[in-house]
Amino acid sequence: MPKLTSHDRIQRLTALNRAAELGGGQERIDRQKAEGKLTARERVELLLDKDTFEEIDKFVTHRCLDFGMQEQQYPGDGVVAGHGRIDGRLVYVFAQDFTVFGGSLSETNALKICKIMDLAMKMGAPVIGLNDSGGARIQEGVMSLGGYADIFLRNTLASGVIPQISAIMGPCAGGAVYSPAITDFIAMVDKTSYMFVTGPDVIRTVTHEEVTKEQLGGAMTHNSTSGVAHFLAHNDEECLLLLRELFSFLPSNNLEDPPKKPCSDPWDRADEALDKMVPAESNMPYDIKDVIHAVVDENYFFEVQEYYAKNIVIGYARLDGRPVGIVANQPAYLAGCLDIAASIKGARFVRFCDAFNIPLVTFEDVPGFLPGTNQEFGGIIKHGAKLLFAFAEATVPKVTVITRKAYGGAYCVMSSKHIRTDVNLAYPTAEIAVMGAEGAVNILYRRELTGAKSVQNARQEKIEEYTEKFANPYIAAERGFVDEIIQPRDTRRKLIAALRMLDSKRDTNPSKKHGNIPL
Repeated sequence: MPKLTSHDRIQRLTALNRAAELGGGQERIDRQKAEGKLTARERVELLLDKDTFEEIDKFVTHRCLDFGMQEQQYPGDGVVAGHGRIDGRLVYVFAQDFTVFGGSLSETNALKICKIMDLAMKMGAPVIGLNDSGGARIQEGVMSLGGYADIFLRNTLASGVIPQISAIMGPCAGGAVYSPAITDFIAMVDKTSYMFVTGPDVIRTVTHEEVTKEQLGGAMTHNSTSGVAHFLAHNDEECLLLLRELFSFLPSNNLEDPPKKPCSDPWDRADEALDKMVPAESNMPYDIKDVIHAVVDENYFFEVQEYYAKNIVIGYARLDGRPVGIVANQPAYLAGCLDIAASIKGARFVRFCDAFNIPLVTFEDVPGFLPGTNQEFGGIIKHGAKLLFAFAEATVPKVTVITRKAYGGAYCVMSSKHIRTDVNLAYPTAEIAVMGAEGAVNILYRRELTGAKSVQNARQEKIEEYTEKFANPYIAAERGFVDEIIQPRDTRRKLIAALRMLDSKRDTNPSKKHGNIPL
């Protein structure tokens, strides 16, 4: 055999690079494009800053010798992995390549992903996974399943240490769904992505239910019905830009603060429209997002889980250039009551913000927990306790604004002074009481009203008396449960002043392995 020259060696490297970059070949790439999907490499390039991607394990191939697999070798083995930058900040990324064995997970494929995650933990940098896979590579049997478990372990150990973000950009089924489920945020692409543990065919066989992939595990199903996903995008490009936007609010790890941005919006800007935004009538709805937009920098609010549990609103904004997590009751939906879905949605968001040093701002207008047998049988007691637990254990700066109703146990849960909230503010329209005036009168004056000549008039007098005495923020302010009653127009200035004061806050929980949140 003739000795290889330097030119020959370079040609070999060029050929290997070309083969790796072609994935499963041009025909399969064309098929991917015809379905409206970008390739794995195009997705990585669009996600990261231009020319910052550094790939690792580009030439890795599988080790399977069964079922004729030894004759089907593709450099990279169905996943593109490496590191790059988003807004100049280090991030690790892997993108499953559906053109290679349907993006299925192999032993070596999993090792590439694990290597990325291990490096991310050492460097204190986030991991973003772009999922597009048919599941475990059946030809490899337990080696593939072991690869999933190796990834799950790393997801769990990295939780609360580095942000983990998943994008579902194609199929994600069976055991593959549990890695994204452990990560902090999941984005899905409408019409081209789906997630489920068991598919329509299995469901049809076992339970005789007829359901399509889209109905069972499509992007809107998981954004609006199950709450598994946090974001919905309409195409790959929108999904990847959305991930970049989310990343801009997050620190790189749990030892850093979230990144500040220069702010041209005056910190003491007053908005007179806020004075009329909350109706004086306690039964009149309004959109809490109007209050949020009026207060935050540049009126920009990045909502999370927009389509799920709409009675609570969560998301990110900036105040004085600093990212904050916002939790708000939504009077325009179910009157802002807390229910099972809202409690879980809020609790997970609060715990993420606390893990990554993001201050919490709460806007409270809650009449209580949603009544009904469905809620009680579904475990509203333990699920509502999740939100209480999350707020109580959080040690980041916490500021609450009571805009109107703060009734009963829900008052306590929504970041009240009693569970270590640092600054509690209230509008003059705030109503802080055990329950609404009508319900209270029915209990307090039952006997007295029964014997009254004009029950309706007497009842109305008692309602007005109770409202005057308790449906206001002043008794709570007298007790120190509310630090200040403010004019709504001053909300932005008061919040920023509070957060500036809290910038050096240090608080801890008792030493323990971990708490036992009511799961």
